[in-house]
Amino acid sequence: MSTLTLRAGPVVVEVERRTAVVSSVLVAVAAGLALLALCHGQDWATPAEVFTALTRGGDSAFVIREWRLPRVAAALVFGASLGLAGAIFQNLTRNALGSPDVIGLDAGAYTGALVAITVLNGSAGQLAAGSVAGGLLAAAVIYLLSLDSGLSGLRLVVVGIAVNAMLTALNSWIVLRAEIDVAMAATGWSAGSLNGVDWAEIRLPFAVIGVFVLLLLVISHALHQAALGDEIARTSGVRLGRLRLLMVLAGVGCTATVTAVAGPVVFIALAAPQIGRRLARAAGVPLVPAALTGAVLLLAADLVAQLLLAPVALPVGVVTTAIGGCYLIWLLSMEVKRR
Repeated sequence: MSTLTLRAGPVVVEVERRTAVVSSVLVAVAAGLALLALCHGQDWATPAEVFTALTRGGDSAFVIREWRLPRVAAALVFGASLGLAGAIFQNLTRNALGSPDVIGLDAGAYTGALVAITVLNGSAGQLAAGSVAGGLLAAAVIYLLSLDSGLSGLRLVVVGIAVNAMLTALNSWIVLRAEIDVAMAATGWSAGSLNGVDWAEIRLPFAVIGVFVLLLLVISHALHQAALGDEIARTSGVRLGRLRLLMVLAGVGCTATVTAVAGPVVFIALAAPQIGRRLARAAGVPLVPAALTGAVLLLAADLVAQLLLAPVALPVGVVTTAIGGCYLIWLLSMEVKRR
């Protein structure tokens, strides 16, 4: 398959033509959903009114710019971040089940956030730091328990599922031991929600996610070589130990940053990379289609969450869990058939 070569300073990225086409289509779908989300609300706005509000202001400018636009931006960026995290860990494990929400990284990030809420003041900075620390600690435990196979294979997935179960039990215990008002807030937040997000909450997370995306761009060539196999990667000069450490850091960072703001939004990281891979017909799990598919899935799920019981907006995690459960059953049935 022919490729396109993109140069951005010292970074060179090769993109297959089908991947480029699929990515362009996904960008168009995301733009259409974003416009629909900006139009939707208690008072429907026409596309012309949305364009006017975004460019010149007007009667509905405050509602669209300060209420709807942050939510749309959060859905797109957080969905892309979860899609990237899922693609990273599925490439590492070479297993379709190797996503952060299955192998315990989401639960670890949630544990760190719960500690920040119940022990500390629960400020935005403490939530972010606690989520990242919890995710990294969970990743370290999973790695130590699966040393026989490194960061690949079915063993890591099975160990991750076990760690996920233990962390879920720990999280329930923390919530049960907390004060009633703290427990109620933590339980509601655990569903994963974009309700009420504003620019003040998402500026720093967007910047953090941008740093991890830049890191992935820098190591993109090594990622491509590693996807071809360990032996080929070593012969081409790729330091696999260092590369995998950077991949884990980027994957945990992307997952934990989203968890710190929106709570654990499950199944986007599981489904988006595989859907993107099938659309692009790629051998590995390409990052760009995974990120764009994640953005589309989370924004679409958030729209469904707003419309399902309107005017009451459900947490988006309720919708992603329902959809993801169906997807997981299908994925497991496909894995059984292959064996």
